[in-house]
Amino acid sequence: MDKFFKLKENGTSISTEIMAGLTTFFAMSYILFVNPSILAISGMPFQAVFLATIISSAIGTLVMGLFANVPYAQAPGMGLNAFFTFTVVFGLGYRWEQALAMVFLCGMINIIITVTKFRKLIIKSIPESLQHAIGGGIGIFVAYVGIKNAGFLQFTSDSNSIVASTVENNQATNVVSNGGIVPALANFNNPAILLGVIGLVITSILVIKQVRGAILIGIITTSIIAIPMGIVDLSQVNFQENSLGNSFKELGTTFGAAFGPNGMSSLFADTSKIPQVLLTVLAFSLSDIFDTIGTFIGTGRRTGIFTKEDEEAVEKSSGIKSKMDRALFSDAIATSAGAILGTSNVTTFVESAAGIAAGGRTGLTSVVVAILFLLSSFLSPIVGVVPAQATAPALIIVGIMMMASFKEINWTDLEDAIPAFFTSIFMGLCYSISYGIAAGFIFYVIVKVVTGKKKEISPVLWIVTLLFLINFIVIGVL
Repeated sequence: MDKFFKLKENGTSISTEIMAGLTTFFAMSYILFVNPSILAISGMPFQAVFLATIISSAIGTLVMGLFANVPYAQAPGMGLNAFFTFTVVFGLGYRWEQALAMVFLCGMINIIITVTKFRKLIIKSIPESLQHAIGGGIGIFVAYVGIKNAGFLQFTSDSNSIVASTVENNQATNVVSNGGIVPALANFNNPAILLGVIGLVITSILVIKQVRGAILIGIITTSIIAIPMGIVDLSQVNFQENSLGNSFKELGTTFGAAFGPNGMSSLFADTSKIPQVLLTVLAFSLSDIFDTIGTFIGTGRRTGIFTKEDEEAVEKSSGIKSKMDRALFSDAIATSAGAILGTSNVTTFVESAAGIAAGGRTGLTSVVVAILFLLSSFLSPIVGVVPAQATAPALIIVGIMMMASFKEINWTDLEDAIPAFFTSIFMGLCYSISYGIAAGFIFYVIVKVVTGKKKEISPVLWIVTLLFLINFIVIGVL
């Protein structure tokens, strides 16, 4: 084992790697509860997503450990799962099977990008300030989803602001309003909202006190409190329906659905939507790529997991030659595997930093995390008990953590600040990562053209910005 993982060479031991694996798992295990709750909103079977989350996380993390020999864990990414549900399915109107097909294509594109020089072109085309803005903007998006799921907001719209509505049995079931809608804090006289507040306070305290597994403990504690508050009624929970056996049965619904009649084969049937499909896949891919690279460089540089030579190899070389090349390749494979099983983009988790801080330096840490993910499948019967108000604080806290990217932006320089602002704010307010990226690219091009710095705009950025503009024109015409 020492020879395979090069433990002595990396200055670590088996016991240290096991402890690091436990630390990483408990830091990111909230995804077991949060990911199914988000993707189930799109119409996917909850228990199937729960099992797909476990299996895809275990596969991706195992490949990361055995092939790349680095202490990083993978799971369906926060922000990307919200993009899957709220933008692709609800916003753009695609079926969840089609969304899975897009995720699979994203994984294949990332594999190609990793083994060719396209990777260098894409990495160099996105200005560093926009990379940080995308990361922070996803944090705003994720936190906003959590605030809404907790029920902290209410929206008021008068009759003049209503653009369209769907009425069933004399009751409006779906209302579209224009800019006249007014958000406000909800009245805190509802047990469910109060539970969300309690959960947020508990989770915040645990995170601030740096308790291991703080987010997971927060979810479990809030779920337990929900029982005496009457929000969770155990007598109404069907434990047979939520059993591990039933989870495997439901997995048959999502496994391979990306390639079924409602998936890949129907995705390109409407030629008028092909530009939109391609741009959506691009949005998935960009978010995944820069989230992963940011995690590797941000955590690996100071610990020595990745050397300066590894970082330079990402930009200059093609093929799979360096340790970071292998890690990026592992990340890309995991995304495609997750789509086949039935979940959104599987990506490298920034929470891996917790295990690295605990001493993890090799792939043995990742192998430990993968084993723990597989063992967690026995939690299937209790997952359905967790209310939305218990997972909402996790979304808010994770969003806050992701917003740390903003500190890398020079907000006093308007050439950086304006594109960064529109990138991040449009992600949250438009409930769309792709629209945020589009706004940032468009304003970056405008700023550079106006200031006479067109040479700083790469050909790739010109092309992507043009595609975004064409997409908006197509949507406006249709």
